[in-house]
Amino acid sequence: MKYTNPVVKGFYPDPSVCFAEGKYYMVCSSFQYFPGVPLFESDDLVNWTQIGHVLTRKTQVELDKINSSGGVFAPTIRYHNGRFYMVTTNDTTHRNFYVYTDNIHGEWSEPITVDQGGIDPSLLFDDGHVYFISNGSDDYGVSGVIQCEINIKTGEKLSHSKCIWQGTGGRYLESPHMYKINGGYYLMAAEGGTEYGHMITYARGNSVWGPFENYQNNPVLTNRNKAPYIIQGIGHGDLIEKDGEWFILCLGFRQIHMWMTYHHLGREVFLTPVQFGADGWFTAGKDGTTDLEYEIKGDFEQHEKKLYTFENTDIKTDWCHLRHPVTENYELSREKFILHGTDITLDMADTPTFVGIRQRDFDMELSVDAEIDGGEGGITVYMSENEHYEITLCKNENSCEAVLKLNIGNVKHIQNAVTLSGNKAKLIIRSDSQVYNFYAVDGEKEIHLGCGLSKYLSSEVSGGFTGVVLGLYAVGNNTAVFEGFSAEYR
Repeated sequence: MKYTNPVVKGFYPDPSVCFAEGKYYMVCSSFQYFPGVPLFESDDLVNWTQIGHVLTRKTQVELDKINSSGGVFAPTIRYHNGRFYMVTTNDTTHRNFYVYTDNIHGEWSEPITVDQGGIDPSLLFDDGHVYFISNGSDDYGVSGVIQCEINIKTGEKLSHSKCIWQGTGGRYLESPHMYKINGGYYLMAAEGGTEYGHMITYARGNSVWGPFENYQNNPVLTNRNKAPYIIQGIGHGDLIEKDGEWFILCLGFRQIHMWMTYHHLGREVFLTPVQFGADGWFTAGKDGTTDLEYEIKGDFEQHEKKLYTFENTDIKTDWCHLRHPVTENYELSREKFILHGTDITLDMADTPTFVGIRQRDFDMELSVDAEIDGGEGGITVYMSENEHYEITLCKNENSCEAVLKLNIGNVKHIQNAVTLSGNKAKLIIRSDSQVYNFYAVDGEKEIHLGCGLSKYLSSEVSGGFTGVVLGLYAVGNNTAVFEGFSAEYR
Protein backbone atom coordinates (compact mmCIF):
# COMPACT_ATOMS: atom_id res chain seq x y z
CA MET A 1 0.00 0.00 0.00
CA LYS A 2 1.02 3.61 -0.49
CA TYR A 3 1.14 6.10 2.36
CA THR A 4 1.74 9.84 2.51
CA ASN A 5 3.91 11.77 4.98
CA PRO A 6 3.50 13.14 7.56
CA VAL A 7 1.70 10.21 9.18
CA VAL A 8 0.71 12.46 12.12
CA LYS A 9 0.13 16.11 11.24
CA GLY A 10 0.58 19.13 13.46
CA PHE A 11 2.65 19.87 16.54
CA TYR A 12 3.66 16.36 17.66
CA PRO A 13 7.49 16.45 17.76
CA ASP A 14 10.18 14.02 18.92
CA PRO A 15 8.31 10.75 18.28
CA SER A 16 9.37 7.56 20.02
CA VAL A 17 7.81 4.17 19.34
CA CYS A 18 7.62 0.65 20.75
CA PHE A 19 5.77 -2.57 19.93
CA ALA A 20 3.72 -4.35 22.58
CA GLU A 21 0.81 -6.75 22.75
CA GLY A 22 0.27 -6.73 18.98
CA LYS A 23 0.19 -2.94 18.56
CA TYR A 24 2.54 0.00 18.18
CA TYR A 25 2.64 2.83 20.71
CA MET A 26 4.10 6.29 20.22
CA VAL A 27 4.76 9.31 22.44
CA CYS A 28 5.67 12.89 21.53
CA SER A 29 6.92 16.02 23.27
CA SER A 30 4.44 18.45 24.83
CA PHE A 31 6.62 21.25 26.33
CA GLN A 32 4.44 23.75 28.28
CA TYR A 33 1.12 22.10 27.40
CA PHE A 34 -0.92 19.93 29.76
CA PRO A 35 -1.77 17.07 29.88
CA GLY A 36 1.77 16.10 28.94
CA VAL A 37 3.23 13.61 26.45
CA PRO A 38 0.53 12.66 23.90
CA LEU A 39 0.15 8.87 23.57
CA PHE A 40 -0.82 7.15 20.30
CA GLU A 41 -1.72 3.62 19.20
CA SER A 42 -1.42 2.00 15.75
CA ASP A 43 -1.80 -1.33 14.00
CA ASP A 44 0.36 -0.45 11.00
CA LEU A 45 2.70 2.52 11.81
CA VAL A 46 0.75 4.65 9.32
CA ASN A 47 -2.65 5.23 10.96
CA TRP A 48 -2.29 6.58 14.49
CA THR A 49 -5.05 7.18 17.06
CA GLN A 50 -4.36 9.28 20.12
CA ILE A 51 -5.51 7.29 23.16
CA GLY A 52 -4.54 9.73 25.88
CA HIS A 53 -1.56 11.32 27.58
CA VAL A 54 1.14 9.97 29.87
CA LEU A 55 1.43 12.89 32.29
CA THR A 56 -2.10 13.64 33.48
CA ARG A 57 -1.54 14.81 37.07
CA LYS A 58 0.13 17.90 38.42
CA THR A 59 2.25 15.75 40.72
CA GLN A 60 3.90 14.15 37.67
CA VAL A 61 5.31 17.30 36.07
CA GLU A 62 6.14 20.86 37.10
CA LEU A 63 4.87 23.43 34.57
CA ASP A 64 4.03 26.51 36.63
CA LYS A 65 5.00 29.80 34.94
CA ILE A 66 7.47 28.23 32.54
CA ASN A 67 8.15 29.98 29.23
CA SER A 68 6.93 28.59 25.93
CA SER A 69 9.05 25.65 24.75
CA GLY A 70 10.11 24.90 28.31
CA GLY A 71 8.84 21.87 30.18
CA VAL A 72 8.64 18.36 28.76
CA PHE A 73 11.26 17.46 26.14
CA ALA A 74 11.76 14.38 23.95
CA PRO A 75 10.14 11.35 25.60
CA THR A 76 11.07 7.73 24.91
CA ILE A 77 8.61 4.84 25.28
CA ARG A 78 9.76 1.27 25.89
CA TYR A 79 8.03 -2.01 26.85
CA HIS A 80 9.57 -4.78 28.96
CA ASN A 81 8.08 -7.75 30.80
CA GLY A 82 4.49 -6.52 30.57
CA ARG A 83 5.26 -2.95 31.65
CA PHE A 84 5.45 0.30 29.67
CA TYR A 85 8.04 2.92 30.55
CA MET A 86 8.16 6.55 29.44
CA VAL A 87 11.35 8.47 30.16
CA THR A 88 11.76 12.18 29.52
CA THR A 89 13.29 15.48 30.61
CA ASN A 90 11.69 18.47 32.25
CA ASP A 91 14.06 21.00 30.73
CA THR A 92 12.85 23.75 33.06
CA THR A 93 13.76 21.85 36.23
CA HIS A 94 16.71 20.03 34.54
CA ARG A 95 15.43 16.69 35.77
CA ASN A 96 15.40 13.35 33.95
CA PHE A 97 12.66 11.00 35.11
CA TYR A 98 10.52 8.09 34.05
CA VAL A 99 7.02 6.81 34.77
CA TYR A 100 5.50 3.41 34.12
CA THR A 101 2.20 1.60 33.70
CA ASP A 102 0.98 -1.99 33.32
CA ASN A 103 -2.14 -0.72 31.53
CA ILE A 104 -1.46 1.44 28.49
CA HIS A 105 -5.02 2.80 28.66
CA GLY A 106 -4.79 3.61 32.35
CA GLU A 107 -2.89 5.94 34.67
CA TRP A 108 0.89 6.14 34.85
CA SER A 109 3.02 6.12 38.01
CA GLU A 110 4.54 9.00 39.89
CA PRO A 111 7.96 10.06 38.53
CA ILE A 112 11.18 8.24 39.35
CA THR A 113 14.24 10.45 38.87
CA VAL A 114 17.66 9.44 37.57
CA ASP A 115 20.77 11.30 38.66
CA GLN A 116 22.17 11.74 35.18
CA GLY A 117 22.18 15.04 33.33
CA GLY A 118 21.56 16.00 29.74
CA ILE A 119 18.31 15.74 27.78
CA ASP A 120 16.52 13.27 25.48
CA PRO A 121 16.87 10.21 27.73
CA SER A 122 16.27 6.65 26.55
CA LEU A 123 16.25 3.16 28.05
CA LEU A 124 17.72 -0.15 26.91
CA PHE A 125 16.69 -3.44 28.52
CA ASP A 126 19.38 -6.04 27.84
CA ASP A 127 20.05 -9.44 29.44
CA GLY A 128 18.73 -8.50 32.86
CA HIS A 129 20.34 -5.06 32.85
CA VAL A 130 18.75 -1.65 32.28
CA TYR A 131 20.77 1.16 30.75
CA PHE A 132 19.88 4.84 30.93
CA ILE A 133 21.14 6.89 27.98
CA SER A 134 21.07 10.66 27.38
CA ASN A 135 23.18 13.42 25.88
CA GLY A 136 25.26 15.69 28.08
CA SER A 137 28.46 15.33 30.12
CA ASP A 138 29.48 12.20 32.00
CA ASP A 139 30.87 11.84 35.52
CA TYR A 140 34.34 12.64 34.18
CA GLY A 141 33.43 15.81 32.30
CA VAL A 142 33.37 14.25 28.83
CA SER A 143 30.43 15.32 26.66
CA GLY A 144 28.49 13.27 24.14
CA VAL A 145 26.07 10.37 24.47
CA ILE A 146 26.34 9.25 28.08
CA GLN A 147 25.16 6.06 29.72
CA CYS A 148 24.81 4.43 33.10
CA GLU A 149 23.23 1.25 34.40
CA ILE A 150 20.24 1.79 36.71
CA ASN A 151 17.96 -0.10 39.05
CA ILE A 152 14.67 0.20 37.14
CA LYS A 153 12.64 -0.13 40.36
CA THR A 154 14.24 2.87 42.05
CA GLY A 155 16.16 4.86 39.42
CA GLU A 156 19.37 4.38 41.42
CA LYS A 157 22.56 4.45 39.38
CA LEU A 158 24.46 1.16 39.45
CA SER A 159 27.45 2.51 37.51
CA HIS A 160 29.13 5.78 36.72
CA SER A 161 27.76 7.79 33.83
CA LYS A 162 30.20 7.35 30.95
CA CYS A 163 30.44 8.94 27.50
CA ILE A 164 30.08 6.12 24.97
CA TRP A 165 29.94 8.07 21.67
CA GLN A 166 30.57 11.61 20.49
CA GLY A 167 28.73 11.45 17.21
CA THR A 168 30.06 12.37 13.79
CA GLY A 169 30.92 16.01 14.38
CA GLY A 170 27.51 17.63 13.86
CA ARG A 171 26.32 20.21 16.35
CA TYR A 172 23.73 19.43 19.06
CA LEU A 173 24.22 15.68 19.40
CA GLU A 174 20.88 14.55 20.85
CA SER A 175 18.10 11.96 20.77
CA PRO A 176 20.23 8.86 21.48
CA HIS A 177 18.60 5.43 21.26
CA MET A 178 20.34 2.05 21.63
CA TYR A 179 19.08 -1.16 19.99
CA LYS A 180 20.29 -4.73 20.17
CA ILE A 181 19.77 -6.32 16.74
CA ASN A 182 21.13 -9.74 15.78
CA GLY A 183 23.55 -9.64 18.73
CA GLY A 184 25.03 -6.24 17.83
CA TYR A 185 24.44 -2.87 19.43
CA TYR A 186 23.24 0.02 17.29
CA LEU A 187 23.43 3.56 18.64
CA MET A 188 21.32 6.09 16.71
CA ALA A 189 21.12 9.81 17.38
CA ALA A 190 20.33 13.20 15.85
CA GLU A 191 22.81 15.92 14.99
CA GLY A 192 22.76 19.32 13.32
CA GLY A 193 20.01 20.91 15.43
CA THR A 194 16.29 20.47 14.99
CA GLU A 195 16.18 22.93 12.09
CA TYR A 196 17.23 22.77 8.44
CA GLY A 197 20.52 20.98 9.17
CA HIS A 198 18.85 18.21 11.17
CA MET A 199 20.05 14.65 10.47
CA ILE A 200 20.07 11.11 11.84
CA THR A 201 23.40 9.35 12.34
CA TYR A 202 24.35 6.01 13.84
CA ALA A 203 27.17 3.69 14.85
CA ARG A 204 27.41 0.08 15.95
CA GLY A 205 29.51 -2.06 18.27
CA ASN A 206 29.76 -5.45 19.92
CA SER A 207 29.25 -4.19 23.48
CA VAL A 208 26.68 -1.94 25.11
CA TRP A 209 29.62 0.18 26.33
CA GLY A 210 31.28 0.36 22.90
CA PRO A 211 33.54 1.11 21.20
CA PHE A 212 31.22 2.14 18.38
CA GLU A 213 32.12 2.32 14.73
CA ASN A 214 30.45 5.08 12.72
CA TYR A 215 28.40 4.21 9.65
CA GLN A 216 30.63 5.34 6.82
CA ASN A 217 27.85 7.07 4.89
CA ASN A 218 26.46 9.13 7.78
CA PRO A 219 24.06 10.83 7.97
CA VAL A 220 21.82 7.87 7.27
CA LEU A 221 18.76 10.14 6.94
CA THR A 222 18.46 13.89 6.32
CA ASN A 223 16.68 16.37 4.07
CA ARG A 224 19.22 19.13 4.72
CA ASN A 225 20.34 19.25 1.07
CA LYS A 226 16.99 18.27 -0.45
CA ALA A 227 15.87 21.61 -1.83
CA PRO A 228 13.63 22.97 -3.08
CA TYR A 229 11.39 20.60 -1.16
CA ILE A 230 8.52 21.15 1.26
CA ILE A 231 9.64 18.49 3.80
CA GLN A 232 12.62 19.66 5.86
CA GLY A 233 14.13 19.25 9.34
CA ILE A 234 14.12 15.43 9.24
CA GLY A 235 15.75 13.97 12.35
CA HIS A 236 15.25 12.79 15.94
CA GLY A 237 14.10 9.29 15.04
CA ASP A 238 13.34 5.92 16.58
CA LEU A 239 13.93 2.59 14.84
CA ILE A 240 11.13 0.01 14.75
CA GLU A 241 10.45 -3.36 13.07
CA LYS A 242 7.16 -4.38 11.45
CA ASP A 243 6.62 -7.81 9.84
CA GLY A 244 10.31 -8.27 9.11
CA GLU A 245 10.73 -4.76 7.68
CA TRP A 246 12.32 -1.81 9.46
CA PHE A 247 11.33 1.84 9.65
CA ILE A 248 12.45 5.09 11.22
CA LEU A 249 9.70 7.13 12.82
CA CYS A 250 11.05 10.67 13.09
CA LEU A 251 10.20 14.33 13.18
CA GLY A 252 10.21 16.77 10.30
CA PHE A 253 8.33 19.86 9.22
CA ARG A 254 6.61 21.27 6.17
CA GLN A 255 7.61 24.68 4.87
CA ILE A 256 4.79 27.08 4.02
CA HIS A 257 6.02 27.20 0.39
CA MET A 258 8.71 25.57 -1.71
CA TRP A 259 10.76 28.77 -1.67
CA MET A 260 9.80 30.16 1.74
CA THR A 261 11.80 28.78 4.66
CA TYR A 262 9.18 29.17 7.39
CA HIS A 263 7.15 26.54 9.23
CA HIS A 264 4.40 27.17 11.79
CA LEU A 265 2.49 23.88 12.16
CA GLY A 266 5.32 22.53 14.31
CA ARG A 267 7.45 19.45 13.91
CA GLU A 268 5.35 16.52 12.72
CA VAL A 269 5.71 12.72 12.54
CA PHE A 270 7.22 11.14 9.41
CA LEU A 271 7.76 7.47 8.54
CA THR A 272 10.68 6.30 6.40
CA PRO A 273 11.50 2.71 5.32
CA VAL A 274 14.86 1.23 6.35
CA GLN A 275 16.85 -1.47 4.56
CA PHE A 276 19.45 -3.66 6.28
CA GLY A 277 22.30 -4.90 4.12
CA ALA A 278 24.05 -8.26 4.30
CA ASP A 279 26.91 -6.56 6.17
CA GLY A 280 24.57 -5.48 8.99
CA TRP A 281 24.58 -1.77 8.18
CA PHE A 282 21.28 -0.11 7.27
CA THR A 283 20.21 2.64 4.90
CA ALA A 284 17.04 4.75 5.01
CA GLY A 285 14.69 5.99 2.32
CA LYS A 286 15.54 5.74 -1.35
CA ASP A 287 18.59 7.99 -1.16
CA GLY A 288 18.96 8.80 2.53
CA THR A 289 16.09 11.31 2.51
CA THR A 290 12.45 11.30 3.56
CA ASP A 291 9.91 11.59 0.73
CA LEU A 292 6.26 12.55 0.59
CA GLU A 293 5.07 9.04 -0.38
CA TYR A 294 6.21 5.43 -0.04
CA GLU A 295 4.92 2.06 -1.13
CA ILE A 296 5.22 -0.62 1.56
CA LYS A 297 3.89 -4.11 2.23
CA GLY A 298 0.48 -4.47 3.83
CA ASP A 299 -3.18 -4.52 2.97
CA PHE A 300 -4.52 -1.38 4.62
CA GLU A 301 -5.49 2.18 3.75
CA GLN A 302 -4.31 5.44 5.21
CA HIS A 303 -7.10 7.41 6.87
CA GLU A 304 -7.07 11.10 7.68
CA LYS A 305 -9.52 12.98 9.85
CA LYS A 306 -10.60 16.20 8.15
CA LEU A 307 -13.23 17.58 10.56
CA TYR A 308 -12.80 18.34 14.27
CA THR A 309 -15.81 19.38 16.38
CA PHE A 310 -16.81 19.38 20.03
CA GLU A 311 -18.89 16.28 19.31
CA ASN A 312 -16.21 14.15 17.58
CA THR A 313 -13.24 15.01 19.78
CA ASP A 314 -12.37 13.89 23.30
CA ILE A 315 -11.86 16.67 25.81
CA LYS A 316 -9.09 14.87 27.72
CA THR A 317 -7.33 13.51 24.63
CA ASP A 318 -7.57 16.00 21.77
CA TRP A 319 -7.62 19.27 23.74
CA CYS A 320 -4.90 20.81 25.89
CA HIS A 321 -4.20 23.70 28.24
CA LEU A 322 -1.33 26.11 28.75
CA ARG A 323 0.48 24.77 31.81
CA HIS A 324 -1.65 23.49 34.69
CA PRO A 325 -5.24 24.67 34.26
CA VAL A 326 -7.41 26.08 37.02
CA THR A 327 -10.14 23.47 36.59
CA GLU A 328 -12.99 25.53 38.04
CA ASN A 329 -12.60 27.97 35.12
CA TYR A 330 -13.82 25.36 32.63
CA GLU A 331 -17.19 23.73 31.92
CA LEU A 332 -16.48 21.54 28.90
CA SER A 333 -18.93 19.21 27.18
CA ARG A 334 -19.62 17.83 23.72
CA GLU A 335 -22.27 20.53 23.26
CA LYS A 336 -20.47 23.68 24.42
CA PHE A 337 -17.36 25.03 26.11
CA ILE A 338 -17.94 27.56 28.88
CA LEU A 339 -14.82 29.46 29.95
CA HIS A 340 -14.51 31.74 32.98
CA GLY A 341 -11.88 34.40 32.46
CA THR A 342 -9.26 35.76 34.84
CA ASP A 343 -6.76 38.62 34.76
CA ILE A 344 -4.12 36.35 33.20
CA THR A 345 -3.71 37.08 29.49
CA LEU A 346 -2.24 35.14 26.59
CA ASP A 347 0.84 37.41 26.74
CA MET A 348 1.90 35.93 30.08
CA ALA A 349 3.94 32.79 30.77
CA ASP A 350 1.20 31.69 33.13
CA THR A 351 -2.14 29.86 33.16
CA PRO A 352 -4.71 31.82 31.15
CA THR A 353 -8.19 30.39 30.67
CA PHE A 354 -7.35 28.59 27.44
CA VAL A 355 -8.22 25.28 25.84
CA GLY A 356 -6.71 24.40 22.49
CA ILE A 357 -6.40 21.86 19.71
CA ARG A 358 -3.41 21.56 17.41
CA GLN A 359 -3.66 22.90 13.88
CA ARG A 360 -3.24 19.89 11.58
CA ASP A 361 -2.85 21.36 8.10
CA PHE A 362 -2.45 24.60 6.17
CA ASP A 363 -5.81 24.86 4.36
CA MET A 364 -8.47 25.22 7.02
CA GLU A 365 -11.76 26.83 7.93
CA LEU A 366 -12.45 27.22 11.63
CA SER A 367 -15.69 28.60 13.01
CA VAL A 368 -17.35 28.90 16.39
CA ASP A 369 -20.36 30.72 17.85
CA ALA A 370 -19.12 32.90 20.70
CA GLU A 371 -20.95 34.91 23.34
CA ILE A 372 -19.56 36.90 26.28
CA ASP A 373 -21.04 38.76 29.23
CA GLY A 374 -18.02 41.01 29.76
CA GLY A 375 -14.29 41.29 29.22
CA GLU A 376 -12.80 39.45 26.28
CA GLY A 377 -13.18 36.00 24.73
CA GLY A 378 -12.59 34.41 21.36
CA ILE A 379 -10.25 32.32 19.22
CA THR A 380 -6.47 32.53 19.23
CA VAL A 381 -4.01 31.22 16.68
CA TYR A 382 -1.33 30.64 19.30
CA MET A 383 2.38 30.01 18.83
CA SER A 384 3.78 31.46 22.07
CA GLU A 385 3.08 34.20 24.62
CA ASN A 386 4.85 36.61 22.26
CA GLU A 387 3.41 35.52 18.89
CA HIS A 388 -0.33 34.91 18.52
CA TYR A 389 -3.32 36.25 16.57
CA GLU A 390 -6.83 36.64 18.03
CA ILE A 391 -10.30 37.25 16.70
CA THR A 392 -12.21 38.09 19.83
CA LEU A 393 -15.28 39.67 21.33
CA CYS A 394 -14.62 42.61 23.64
CA LYS A 395 -17.50 43.95 25.75
CA ASN A 396 -17.73 47.13 27.78
CA GLU A 397 -20.68 48.94 29.37
CA ASN A 398 -21.89 50.42 26.10
CA SER A 399 -21.13 47.97 23.31
CA CYS A 400 -19.56 44.74 22.16
CA GLU A 401 -16.94 44.67 19.43
CA ALA A 402 -15.39 42.00 17.24
CA VAL A 403 -11.65 42.73 17.35
CA LEU A 404 -8.67 41.38 15.41
CA LYS A 405 -5.43 41.48 17.40
CA LEU A 406 -2.02 40.69 15.90
CA ASN A 407 0.78 40.09 18.42
CA ILE A 408 4.30 39.74 17.03
CA GLY A 409 7.13 40.05 19.52
CA ASN A 410 6.68 43.27 21.48
CA VAL A 411 4.32 44.71 18.85
CA LYS A 412 0.74 44.44 20.14
CA HIS A 413 -1.50 45.67 17.35
CA ILE A 414 -5.26 46.02 16.97
CA GLN A 415 -5.80 45.49 13.26
CA ASN A 416 -9.55 46.15 13.23
CA ALA A 417 -12.56 46.53 15.51
CA VAL A 418 -16.22 46.44 14.49
CA THR A 419 -19.17 47.20 16.74
CA LEU A 420 -21.72 44.37 16.85
CA SER A 421 -25.48 44.48 17.26
CA GLY A 422 -25.27 42.26 20.35
CA ASN A 423 -22.78 40.40 22.53
CA LYS A 424 -22.41 37.34 20.32
CA ALA A 425 -21.12 36.48 16.85
CA LYS A 426 -19.84 33.65 14.74
CA LEU A 427 -16.04 33.88 14.54
CA ILE A 428 -14.33 32.41 11.48
CA ILE A 429 -10.73 31.81 10.45
CA ARG A 430 -9.89 30.75 6.89
CA SER A 431 -6.28 29.89 6.17
CA ASP A 432 -3.87 28.58 3.59
CA SER A 433 -0.17 27.97 4.12
CA GLN A 434 0.75 31.67 4.12
CA VAL A 435 -2.22 33.71 5.37
CA TYR A 436 -4.88 33.60 8.10
CA ASN A 437 -8.04 35.57 7.24
CA PHE A 438 -10.38 36.54 10.07
CA TYR A 439 -14.13 37.12 9.91
CA ALA A 440 -17.04 37.90 12.24
CA VAL A 441 -20.64 37.16 11.34
CA ASP A 442 -23.09 39.61 12.95
CA GLY A 443 -26.58 38.34 12.23
CA GLU A 444 -26.50 37.63 8.49
CA LYS A 445 -23.57 39.94 7.76
CA GLU A 446 -20.06 38.47 7.36
CA ILE A 447 -17.35 41.03 8.10
CA HIS A 448 -13.73 40.55 7.02
CA LEU A 449 -11.62 41.98 9.83
CA GLY A 450 -8.24 41.46 8.20
CA CYS A 451 -5.44 38.94 7.95
CA GLY A 452 -2.17 37.83 9.51
CA LEU A 453 0.80 36.17 7.80
CA SER A 454 1.64 32.69 8.99
CA LYS A 455 5.39 33.30 8.80
CA TYR A 456 5.23 35.56 11.87
CA LEU A 457 3.94 32.58 13.88
CA SER A 458 6.72 30.33 12.57
CA SER A 459 9.59 28.81 14.50
CA GLU A 460 11.96 30.86 12.36
CA VAL A 461 10.42 34.07 13.76
CA SER A 462 9.07 33.04 17.16
CA GLY A 463 11.81 30.56 18.05
CA GLY A 464 11.19 27.56 20.25
CA PHE A 465 10.04 24.04 19.48
CA THR A 466 6.25 24.10 19.42
CA GLY A 467 3.65 24.76 16.69
CA VAL A 468 0.37 26.58 16.22
CA VAL A 469 -2.45 25.62 18.57
CA LEU A 470 -6.00 26.82 17.88
CA GLY A 471 -7.31 28.00 21.23
CA LEU A 472 -10.54 29.22 22.79
CA TYR A 473 -9.89 31.67 25.60
CA ALA A 474 -11.40 34.17 28.01
CA VAL A 475 -9.83 37.16 29.80
CA GLY A 476 -11.41 39.30 32.54
CA ASN A 477 -13.93 38.61 35.27
CA ASN A 478 -16.32 37.15 32.71
CA THR A 479 -17.88 34.12 31.09
CA ALA A 480 -17.42 33.17 27.44
CA VAL A 481 -19.65 30.54 25.86
CA PHE A 482 -18.59 28.69 22.71
CA GLU A 483 -20.87 26.48 20.64
CA GLY A 484 -20.78 24.84 17.22
CA PHE A 485 -16.98 24.57 17.01
CA SER A 486 -15.73 23.24 13.68
CA ALA A 487 -12.19 23.00 12.28
CA GLU A 488 -12.34 21.56 8.75
CA TYR A 489 -9.29 20.86 6.63
CA ARG A 490 -9.42 20.90 2.86
